[in-house]
Amino acid sequence: MKPFDVKSFKKGKLAGVLGLGRSGQSVARLLVKKGYKVLGSDSRPKAELTPMLKTLPKAAKWEWNGHSDRLLKCAFVVKSPGLKPNLPVFKTLAHKGIPVYSELEIALAFSKAKAVVAITGTNGKSTTTQLTWEVFKAGLPRGRKALLAGNIGIPVSAVAPASKPTDVIVLECSSYQLEDSVHFEPRASALLNITADHLDHHGTMAAYLAAKAKVFREQGPGDACVFNADDPIVYKLSRECPSDRLYFGTKGINVHAWEEGGKLRFRLPRSKKEIALAPPKLPGRHNLENALAAGLLGLARGLKPSAIQKAFRAFKGVEHRLEPCGAVRGINCVNDSKATNVDSAVVALKAHAPGGKRLLLILGGLHKGFPYAPLKPWIERTVKGILTIGSASRRIEEDLSGLVPIFPCGTLETAVETGLKIGEKGDTLLLSPACASFDQFKDFEERGRRFKDLVGAAAKAR
Repeated sequence: MKPFDVKSFKKGKLAGVLGLGRSGQSVARLLVKKGYKVLGSDSRPKAELTPMLKTLPKAAKWEWNGHSDRLLKCAFVVKSPGLKPNLPVFKTLAHKGIPVYSELEIALAFSKAKAVVAITGTNGKSTTTQLTWEVFKAGLPRGRKALLAGNIGIPVSAVAPASKPTDVIVLECSSYQLEDSVHFEPRASALLNITADHLDHHGTMAAYLAAKAKVFREQGPGDACVFNADDPIVYKLSRECPSDRLYFGTKGINVHAWEEGGKLRFRLPRSKKEIALAPPKLPGRHNLENALAAGLLGLARGLKPSAIQKAFRAFKGVEHRLEPCGAVRGINCVNDSKATNVDSAVVALKAHAPGGKRLLLILGGLHKGFPYAPLKPWIERTVKGILTIGSASRRIEEDLSGLVPIFPCGTLETAVETGLKIGEKGDTLLLSPACASFDQFKDFEERGRRFKDLVGAAAKAR
C-alpha cells in the first residue's frame, strides 16, 4: 500500500474512521477541517457514544452498533489503534481495494515537521517519552518547538498538523499504533524492552515483535535507533535495523550509554569524548535506563549535554507511574496505575525493595492472560499484604496464595479503605495492579485518578 498522499485523496472525498475513541474523534475533526466528508463507525451502542461525540463537527456523520456497507463508499479508511486487524470489516475493505491507514500516518501526512522522535517498548515508554520531550524542549534553539503526542494520551492528529518545519514531534508509540503504520519513518527512535503483552490482540509473540520493529523499519541513513543492550529480545531485533544503532546497558562495554559511579555516561560512535550527567531524581533502576535512552536520543539529534542535564534536573516523573500522592496517618500512598502488566508491577516492587517488607499492594483488574508467578520473589521481599480488586482477583489468589495475607476487596474503594486500616506508620499503600483497567474503569488514567481522590478524601477525613 502506498503512503497516504493528501494530493491523491482530494478534498470532498468521503473518509471513514473506524473506532470513535479519543484518537478516532481527533482524526475525524482533522479530516473535516481539511475538507473531507467523514463517516465515523463504531461497534458500541448509540447511548454510549452520544456523550462522547458531542464535540464532533456536524459535517461528520456516524454510525453505531457495528460497521455497515456505507464504509464501502469511502475513498480511504482510518483505523483507530486497538481494533483487531482480523475483524471482518477489514477483509471486506481489502477485497474492495479501499486502503486503510493508521491515525498516526494520517496525522503525520498533514504535518510540516521534518523530525519525528518515536519511543516504544513494553514498559517505560511513557516516562521515557515525557523525559525525551523535556530534553528536546530544553535543547532546541529559540524558535523551534518540541511537541508531545501519541500513546501518552494526546492524539497525534491533534498536534502534528499544527507543526512547523523546524519543530520536533516526540511520540510515544504503542504496538497497536505501529502495527497499523506501514510508512512511518522517525528520524530517531527507541526500543526500550520487550516482554509478552497484548497477545490477545496480536495473536502471537512474532506478530507483537513485528509491530514493535516498525519503529525503525522505514528508517535510513542519517537516522538512528536506540536499543536496550540488556534485553536479549531487543538486542536480537536490533540487528535488523537499517539506521545507526545506539545501545544503552548496565556496563560500558559495547554500549553508548551506561551508569557508573552515580553518573549516566554517554559516548557516541566515532567520538572519543565521554559525557557524564547526573540522573533524574526518580526511584528505581528502570528510571536510569529511561534516562539513558532519552539522553541518547537527544545526543543523536545534536542536542548539547548541558541542555540534557537541565532537563534531567527538572524532571519529576509522569502521572500514574510510581507517583507519590500523599500520606494518611503516616502511610505513604503511591499511584502506579500505569502498571497494566506483570512486568511493569515487578519494576514497581523492585523500586521499593530497599524499604523491606512495608508494602500493601493493590493488585487486580482485567486479567491479560499471563501468570502472576513472576511477582513472587519481589512480593516475598517487599510486600506485607495484597489487596485484590476486579475480575482477576480469583486468579491472583490462586497464583500468589501462601506468600503473604491476601485481602479480597473487589473494588478500589474497599482496597484503599482496607489498606489504610491495616497499615502502620512507615508502610506504603501501592496501587500497581498488573492488570488492565477495563473491567471497572474507562482506562488506567481514570483508575489512577480515582485512587488519588480516595487517598485525598481519606487524608481530609482524619
